[in-house]
Amino acid sequence: MSVSLLLENEESHRLLYRKVESSDFSSWLPFHEEPLSMQYFVGNIPNPKEACKAWFDKVFFRYEKDLGGHNALISKETGKLIGMCGLLIQTVDDKEELEIGYSILPEYWRNGYASEAAKQCRIYATKHQLSASLISIIHVDNIGSQKVAISNGMCLDKHTNYKGIPVQIYRRHIKNKPSI
Repeated sequence: MSVSLLLENEESHRLLYRKVESSDFSSWLPFHEEPLSMQYFVGNIPNPKEACKAWFDKVFFRYEKDLGGHNALISKETGKLIGMCGLLIQTVDDKEELEIGYSILPEYWRNGYASEAAKQCRIYATKHQLSASLISIIHVDNIGSQKVAISNGMCLDKHTNYKGIPVQIYRRHIKNKPSI
C-alpha cells in the first residue's frame, strides 16, 4: 500500500500515536498480568512475560511484513503509555479484512481511551481510503469492546470462529472506498 497502515505521528484529543518500541515492554506487561484483559485473547498464554513477549513479537512481525499493526497510545497529559490501537490486516473466514484493534492498560479502563483511539483509526482509514469497510473482531463475551465498536459507528455483522474462539465481527462500511 502506498499509505502506511500505522498512525505514526497522528494525534487525537488526549492521545499521541507512535510505533511500539522494545522499551515499551515493561509498561505493557501489566496488561498481561491482569486476568480480565487476557480472558478474550487467542492463544491465551498463562505466563504474563511470555504472553507479553508473544504480543511484541507479533507487533514487530506485522511492522516488518507491512501488515499494519498496533500503535502505542501515549497520553498527551502524562507522556505515559496507556494502550495500543491500530489498523491490522486480518483474514476472517478466508477473506482479507482491515481491522481496528484496541487494547488499553487496566489502570486506564473506563476512561474512553479505547473509543477515542478506535475513532482516530477509523478517521485515518477513511481519509486515506484504505478499505471499503473496517471491522473489529471481538470475543462474544467482551461487552466492553462491543460497546467501543458500536461507539465507532460499527454494527454487528456476523458471528464466526476466529482462530478457534467464538467472535462477533462488527463492521462499518465506507462508501466508494476500495477493498484491501
